[in-house]
Amino acid sequence: MPTAKLIEVENVHRYFGAVAAVRDLSFSLHSGEVLGFLGPNGAGKSTTMRIITGNLAASAGSVTIGGYDLHRDPIAARRLLGYLPDTPPLYHDCTVEEFLRYCGRLHAINGSQLSAAVDRGIDRCGLGDVRSRLIAHLSKGYQQRVGIAQAIIHDPELVILDEPTVGLDPRQIEEIRQLISELGHSHSVILSTHILSEVQAVCSHVQIINRGELVLHSPLAELDPVLAKQPHQVEFQTPPSIEQLRQLVGINDVSVKEDGYFHINFTENTSGIDTLLAASLENGWGLRQLTAPQLSLEQLFMQLTDTSALPTPAPAEETT
Repeated sequence: MPTAKLIEVENVHRYFGAVAAVRDLSFSLHSGEVLGFLGPNGAGKSTTMRIITGNLAASAGSVTIGGYDLHRDPIAARRLLGYLPDTPPLYHDCTVEEFLRYCGRLHAINGSQLSAAVDRGIDRCGLGDVRSRLIAHLSKGYQQRVGIAQAIIHDPELVILDEPTVGLDPRQIEEIRQLISELGHSHSVILSTHILSEVQAVCSHVQIINRGELVLHSPLAELDPVLAKQPHQVEFQTPPSIEQLRQLVGINDVSVKEDGYFHINFTENTSGIDTLLAASLENGWGLRQLTAPQLSLEQLFMQLTDTSALPTPAPAEETT
């Protein structure tokens, strides 16, 4: 049975003067999903994050969190989310425990519930050894952990993390990724990042924004068929003609690239590769190489955000 939509963004626009930073953006996130939010610099990613956390009003459209409209009922909607901006909102003169207690009180947690919430946040974020230390004296990796702890202190259904691993060393990055993976077991998570491998490591879904418009929103598992549609790279000792290859059963299209390799698209649900192997043996073409498509998320990102062939969008009318 499908899970309920935890956040739903519908037809959101955001204008700065005549410039459209976000255009007609719509997507949803269900309970238990971890969404990787990608986009090149200036694509509208940060603007979108500010809108869905209630820190910036949309010019048009709506954001609903847990059934609460963020514009009409902002307090109820924001109770359901925790947010770590790209610069963690930390008070460096506080100890870890003091700061988390303060954050808990901001969320109206008091008494024994506050102590339990602080202990839970410290435990989940691996801060037990530094709970009594000043935040100013912590490494950047531990400061990020404190930032995540303040985002989950009130046990929100949705956790939004903006570039949580920027500036960390490789060991710290791995530790934060592990923490995000663990958060995904009990929370829905939106992870804004420019590190594609991070999305592949911890996310169940991915979306890409470019020039203010959503160009991809998909479960990672469903990207496999998209990537599989890429052509195979083939090399022969005695190359046949393109016409000879196109006549083979199971081959959909053939082209020759500048590097001399054939790029062959095989028809789905056929034995096109077996046909090619048999034809190569029968005709003495001497098949040297048959490489399956290896399009990565990084290559897909580059394709979807390539603006070299796109016209510059006309300025949009500002909506009031």
